[in-house]
Amino acid sequence: MLLDPEGFQLLDAMSIPVPRQQFLHSAADLEPGQLATFPGDRVVVKVVTERILHKTDVGGVLAVPKEHAVVAAAVQSMERNFASQEVSGFTINEYVHHDIALGSQLLLGMRWTDDFGPIVTLGPGGIHAEFLAENLKPGSALAVFSPELTPDDLIESVLAGDAITRLVTQHIRHREARISPELLGDLVRKFLAVASATVPHDIVEFEVNPLVLTTRGPVALDVLVKLGDGRTPAPGERPIHKIRHLLEPRTIGLIGVSQSRNPGRIILENILQEGFSPDRVFLVKPGADSTAGVMCYPSITSLPTTVDLFVVSVAAARVPEILQEVIGSQKAESMIVVPGGLGERSGTEALEQGVRFAIAEARASSWQGPVISGGNCLGIRSVPGRYNATFIPEYKIRNQPGRATPLAVISQSGAFAAARASRLANLNPRYLISVGNQSDLTVGDYLSYLKDDPEIEIFACYVEGFRPLDGRRWLSAAAEITASGRSVILYRAGRTAAGAAATASHTASIAGDYSVTRELAQTAGVVVADTLADFDDVTLLACYLNSCSVSGWRLGAVSNAGFERVAIADTLGRFYVPSFTQATERKLDGVLRTAGIDSVVGVQNPLDLTPITGDALFAEAARVVLEDDNVDVGVVGCVPMTEALNTLGPGQGHHESLHDESSIVSQIARLRQVTSKAWVAVVDGGTLYDAMAAELQRHEVPTFRTMDRALRVFENYCRGRLRHEGKQISMPEEPS
Repeated sequence: MLLDPEGFQLLDAMSIPVPRQQFLHSAADLEPGQLATFPGDRVVVKVVTERILHKTDVGGVLAVPKEHAVVAAAVQSMERNFASQEVSGFTINEYVHHDIALGSQLLLGMRWTDDFGPIVTLGPGGIHAEFLAENLKPGSALAVFSPELTPDDLIESVLAGDAITRLVTQHIRHREARISPELLGDLVRKFLAVASATVPHDIVEFEVNPLVLTTRGPVALDVLVKLGDGRTPAPGERPIHKIRHLLEPRTIGLIGVSQSRNPGRIILENILQEGFSPDRVFLVKPGADSTAGVMCYPSITSLPTTVDLFVVSVAAARVPEILQEVIGSQKAESMIVVPGGLGERSGTEALEQGVRFAIAEARASSWQGPVISGGNCLGIRSVPGRYNATFIPEYKIRNQPGRATPLAVISQSGAFAAARASRLANLNPRYLISVGNQSDLTVGDYLSYLKDDPEIEIFACYVEGFRPLDGRRWLSAAAEITASGRSVILYRAGRTAAGAAATASHTASIAGDYSVTRELAQTAGVVVADTLADFDDVTLLACYLNSCSVSGWRLGAVSNAGFERVAIADTLGRFYVPSFTQATERKLDGVLRTAGIDSVVGVQNPLDLTPITGDALFAEAARVVLEDDNVDVGVVGCVPMTEALNTLGPGQGHHESLHDESSIVSQIARLRQVTSKAWVAVVDGGTLYDAMAAELQRHEVPTFRTMDRALRVFENYCRGRLRHEGKQISMPEEPS
């Protein structure tokens, strides 16, 4: 650790104001008249030691009158109290007058993260820093920056999205702003420059807490600096161009196929069922000539050719020798390793080390060795590759193949990938990739490779943990994707603060791994899903609304129930409900008169159609609202129990059929084809109306079952779509 005076010297070299300070070895060093250089009538006495990090908690900081005898007594008291500690001395510090109210103290810090490298954080400071960070709304109490991943022109935008920085940079009632956004941005830039130059080889943690906002400007009252060991971790490099062999193989080898239906046999059947030619599949199966019409070979070395893809589905104990044999004979350009246990189970460390050594030797050659997906993975399904190398039978996942969706699902968990494929059965992802424990290929590798595929518009990623510095690789690729107008969706599992347990500063305990991931990802335009259900819904939105425009936060809303209009008002979030144009008002007035409800409700946004309005007029009103020039995006809510709407499938006791061309369902589905703006539907009813919601989804109308959930998920999706245009912070003004 740097000592307190050394930390202040570093801040002074960065042109960050610090209090006037004098160092004493002991109370005997305090000379008469020495205090005259300090302004005011009070000073602060501090103990100087690297053994005590948070000195206020143990009486190592005292504010006392600026009198020689009183200051000497304070130093002597500390000498006695810390006699058993390794103390370097004491400092006399200028007493800086400042407000202690919320918004007067900030925490500005930098640290090394294994996922993303150096980061800089800004949040609430003082003794309540952690309490505020834990209890404020996620994403509102912390701004996170990366010297490599945060563009300079986005720094002020990121700050504007943080509640604490808005608190200190804006006028609130009769209180002036405590600091300008420009000055706050300059402080962040100074820390980013130092982080880029020094972290982690020279500095691993650097925290100013509190940074107090005074009438003379920001002043750093305390500083903590933890030194590095001179080393900088380097990210692993893999020949990711070989992922082409993995995702679009011309030939496939497979080991572990039984005559019975074991995982290897299911994988073989899936490969063939997907349309891959059996002439280009080679099985390693001693004692057999063929299985399921596919040629068998006694060993890996006897394979007639180097295959593009080799799938390993055997007992975990056999994996190391198979990997070494494949690498030694150069019989595969890529591999999928299904079983787990290597390096995860006690006693396998030496085997794992042997495999890593074999891979490293191959990487050093001109061949570079195979790229490996897994171990402990479900496998991969590739539409362009015309194969399914997962061990889940096709009939257990997908209801209908359908056309290929421009979607890539990259999941660290195989079970999660399978569950998503089942839940999103109307979609047919171009790639369904299970990464497993990332013993070789990582989630960052896959995203870096697939970002250049023009056929993929949506990238949905489930991540439990990044390999060292792979978060940086992943985020860099994600930023390129979102900048091109495409979508990246992330669910980051493993959200505990365990990664910060060994740190000395508040910076790491506040800015834990998940918080850093979320903030940096959102800055890059990634849609971060808070729950697994949100992940599914946002993925559907991205797939269905990818070709629709999201040009702002002005929401046009239609419903036939008063409670939904209230729900819209309660859950607007960033959305803003504008007035309609005069042309729209005239058209809607005509709809209300024709429906006979103009004496009950008026034209306003959200529009209340009441349960009386029938199918045709309901659909016409929705079309008019969505086409309004003051509307950017929309929501169409329907409480389907009214007799005026045709919302049921054929059945006994009624004459309705939601499949009729005149039904509200058919007309809303057609509206999806004729409107260019992004909008969602809500069907708020019980299981009787599942068929209505499913029919709308079949026509690619994103359909929710409650209004509040619809708006919350839709807002998250729109934030990602608007991020690269800088429209996510400020809401539009009321149109004149």
